[in-house]
Amino acid sequence: MSYDSVLGAVNRGVARSVNWGEFTALKVIGMDEIALRKGHRDFVVIVTLRRDDEIALLGVLPKRKKETVVTFLRSIPVELRASIERVCTDMYEGYTNAVKEEIAQARVVIDRFHVAKAYRECADKLRKSALRELKQELDEEQYKLLKGTMWPFRRNAADLDPGQREAVALLLECAPDLRKAYDLREELSAIFDAEHTKESGKRAITDWIEGVKQSGLKCFDSFLTTLNNWLDEITNYFLDRQTSGFQEGFNNKIKVLKRRCYGITNVTHLFQRIWLDLEGFKLFGF
Repeated sequence: MSYDSVLGAVNRGVARSVNWGEFTALKVIGMDEIALRKGHRDFVVIVTLRRDDEIALLGVLPKRKKETVVTFLRSIPVELRASIERVCTDMYEGYTNAVKEEIAQARVVIDRFHVAKAYRECADKLRKSALRELKQELDEEQYKLLKGTMWPFRRNAADLDPGQREAVALLLECAPDLRKAYDLREELSAIFDAEHTKESGKRAITDWIEGVKQSGLKCFDSFLTTLNNWLDEITNYFLDRQTSGFQEGFNNKIKVLKRRCYGITNVTHLFQRIWLDLEGFKLFGF
């Protein structure tokens, strides 16, 4: 069969865009981007629906621009658009502003794991600078004891085994400022793990911010700016503890799919291939 014959068969059997008639309500959707080609920054936006334990593909949008997202949101039938309660995303204003303008009733939820990545990187940056200083201050045998602490330091304190906990304790003993940063990092993680309302969560984070300022540490400065700009959207997490975990896991599957296909650069074909992975066995399996 020729390429055109195969393509014609695929186009007749595989959807090229979402069929809105399959949905009665949307409720929680996610938005995130992936790069079609590594290093080229040619991003496409993946829009998904979270329903129970399943993921439904709603759109693959060319370009990571606000205008593209606005056009997509306007294409959703009015009754379905009105059913959207939460939009889980990262801190990209193109997504958040489009949502606020086009589906004002929906709450934007900044994914807590994107937030965690930001404040944990602040502490890790201080770890690197502290180790550089300690390398100059300690003799070779003493410094050798601090090697191999990178991964234990990055993990949650509760997840460490006794040996890892001892290694981290030694590092923090040698670097008092790093101990402060580590404790603050764990304190903020505990806030997100605790059962908070939006209001109590906001108060707890505001108190944490004051603690950072009183500590005298500068490593969290950029993150404090992030909190100041996005605190309302970040604390929407406490409303019903929605995250972009479903979207992130789905994106990992798409990356595997791209490798299986040796790359896909056509947005329509990418939608079809993802749709086939999600719906193919149900519709065409024997």
